Amino acid sequence: MRISTAYSFDSSISTLQKRQADLSEAQMQLTSGKRVNVASDDPVAAARAERALSTEARSDANQRGLQASRNAMKLSDSALTNAIDLLQDARETMVKAGNGSYTDGERKSLALALKEVRSQLLAVANRPDGGGGFVFSGQGSSSPPFIDAPGGVRFVGQGGEAQGASSEKLALTVDGELAWLKAKTGNGVFEAGATAGNTGSGWISSGSVTTPSAVPYPAASGATPPTYTVQFDVTGGVTTYSVLEDGNALVSGEPYVSGNGITVPGRGMTVNVAGAPASGDSFTMTQSTNTLSVFDTLDKAIAELNSTGMNNGQIQQTVNSTLTGLDGLLSNMGAARSAVGETLNRMDSIEGRIAELKLNAQTDRSNAEDLDMVQAISSFQNKQTGYDAALKSYSMVQKLSLFNYVNP
Repeated sequence: MRISTAYSFDSSISTLQKRQADLSEAQMQLTSGKRVNVASDDPVAAARAERALSTEARSDANQRGLQASRNAMKLSDSALTNAIDLLQDARETMVKAGNGSYTDGERKSLALALKEVRSQLLAVANRPDGGGGFVFSGQGSSSPPFIDAPGGVRFVGQGGEAQGASSEKLALTVDGELAWLKAKTGNGVFEAGATAGNTGSGWISSGSVTTPSAVPYPAASGATPPTYTVQFDVTGGVTTYSVLEDGNALVSGEPYVSGNGITVPGRGMTVNVAGAPASGDSFTMTQSTNTLSVFDTLDKAIAELNSTGMNNGQIQQTVNSTLTGLDGLLSNMGAARSAVGETLNRMDSIEGRIAELKLNAQTDRSNAEDLDMVQAISSFQNKQTGYDAALKSYSMVQKLSLFNYVNP
């Protein structure tokens, strides 16, 4: 078979170019440390690496959202802790107010102390989050969520919780209305209180539940919850009481002993009335509602401590009712703080999942596109040898000429 000089030249050049391209590709892989630099290198591996890269990007976004939520929840936890401490201060002040030897002036001094606590609580309720919003703004607001208006403090934010920009549902705010204005009244089941216009020195406790299954609260959906009344009568120096359900007597003419328990027959509820009720005085028990406000509770206590000429029963009723309210508020704030704590704990678990997902994605991407350096260096050396051989072969073909044979 005859091979022309032109064919030899073309074949040598083609081989040289292929060897040079292979060497260049190997050199690029060594430089980048990657087996797949463009999709055409390995379409399947490139697609796999792209999916892994997308997962890494989502993990990074989720991590940023998680961190934003964690910062917000830490601020919320700090604010709720401050609020609980201030409510404890208010409680201690009210305990002092129960001292029967205090004068009107001394109780007014305690009212001033409560007013200062109220002011500090309002500042906590409107605490900024450092990002242009507010810790207790609910679903977000650029204005303070609580305003001190005539008639009391009102919530002007949006109820609920703002969520962070993450695939995980993580809160950025706390529902301020729920935390500050929606605690359970009374003992959480029913609310006991003195009727306006009582003239005696009797006062009623917050009461307790003795038989939970018998309690008519909460009332069935659509039904009106009953109201219970303990009504007193004083005749000939003897004090008796009656217990009524929506005006209908359950018991009547029962002898009254100050401080003893008064049971609502068949309803599983007991209250204690102490002091000396006047004839016609009464006390009521109604279903507990989610309407107890931090600020309304303090406003009422401040107003009553500023009153003059109250008898001991009225003072004790103010103290007892306020302490019951503060206990309910503390319980509600504690529940809000516990929810924040649970969210922070959940974040630790979520953070671990995000980190694991990102690590798996990084491993998958590495397996798809990274280079085996030992194998790559060996391959590069082989290709370098092949290129050198092709270059030498081409050089020898270039020297071929008929004159080499005519003139030996």
